[in-house]
Amino acid sequence: GGRAEMDAAVQEAKLLRQVNALIVAHLRDQNLTQAAAAVAAATMTPKADASLPNHLLRLVAKGLAAEREEAARGGGAPPAFDSAGGGGLARPLGTSAVDFSVQNVRGPSKTFPKHETRHISDHKNVARCAKFSPDGKHFATGSGDTSIKFFEVSKIKQTMLGDSKEGPGRPVVRTFYDHVQPINDLDFHPISPILISAAKDNTIKFFEFSKTAARKAFRVIQDTHNVRSVCFHPCGDYILAGTDHPVAHLYDVNTFTCFLSANPQDSSAAINQVRYSGTGSMYVTASKDGSLRIWDGVSAECVRPIIGAHGSVEATSAIFTKDERYILSSGKDSCIKLWEVGTGRLVKQYPGVVNTQFRCQAVFNETEEFVLSTDEQNNEVVVWDALTSERVARLPSGHTGAPRWLEHSPVDAVFVTCGNDRSVRFWK
Repeated sequence: GGRAEMDAAVQEAKLLRQVNALIVAHLRDQNLTQAAAAVAAATMTPKADASLPNHLLRLVAKGLAAEREEAARGGGAPPAFDSAGGGGLARPLGTSAVDFSVQNVRGPSKTFPKHETRHISDHKNVARCAKFSPDGKHFATGSGDTSIKFFEVSKIKQTMLGDSKEGPGRPVVRTFYDHVQPINDLDFHPISPILISAAKDNTIKFFEFSKTAARKAFRVIQDTHNVRSVCFHPCGDYILAGTDHPVAHLYDVNTFTCFLSANPQDSSAAINQVRYSGTGSMYVTASKDGSLRIWDGVSAECVRPIIGAHGSVEATSAIFTKDERYILSSGKDSCIKLWEVGTGRLVKQYPGVVNTQFRCQAVFNETEEFVLSTDEQNNEVVVWDALTSERVARLPSGHTGAPRWLEHSPVDAVFVTCGNDRSVRFWK
């Protein structure tokens, strides 16, 4: 019954979020913008969830008509919502998403398209992390040299095509210098031109990349611990920080107030990565003790611990699929695994790489048809068919020594690798 209860709880939470989004949209339709903003903030409803005009009114009218019909037929209470998430009120999430629930997929694996790669920049020390903006137009890299480099994808593509009018333009649009310790992680605001960075100096810094002269942060969150990972809530009003603390720190972007979960579970290990799901209804933490934990995005309660997901060695990355039904994780046990959120069960593994030293990550390509990661031992980028879990490509990374980070664009067939050789390489 545990699974059915969990599914029911997840469906109910989804329905509640849809209703909240409808209320916010309804208030906005009535030009009650302050009320809409207040409800959105109180319920953590993403700003972008604007549904059709007067959608709530139409649904209520339909519902009341259905109830009147029931009553006329002598029926009792209205039937409960079906488990498809309230009769599909909101846009279905990730409709084009790959259905990973299919076990032991038969048939051929997809062919990974050929990518060309180019060295685009060097840091003065190890290149440790990279992140694309949600629209895929920019990305940034963070280094052990404490600097952040910021790039424009279209410029790099042009240079690679060789038709750049003014010769091989400078791929680095600008460099931000404001940390005093190595950079651990980066994220982009979902809407505004803001980049945040997390570093070993216990800070999260905010950079406005639309201002061309800006080199320094315009805001700083001072944490108590080494900030290993950061992630914006999809509404842009909250930031999750994974630190040496076993519980993620949740910050209100506007007030910098920090919230901690009242239900810390039994973990005592530092968090290597924290990532929200697409709607922000959940987040996942990957910890140094090898465990993954799934948390409710609103109550910050741990809804599912997966202890020993990567044995007793570090879990280094964990991300949700677009439909929020699965989590892809990687660890220093050289394993890449796909987990079902609703049950916590292991669904697939993507074998055949060695990763034991560095905090690397496994990611999907933009369509979720492929899983990509790196191999320390053979200095390669490795690609699997996400559905059949067959290895479909091994690409020499071009780095001297192992690549330690790979990040894929959310919208485009491009990715970036960062290396111990200080270099950043772009793949398209």
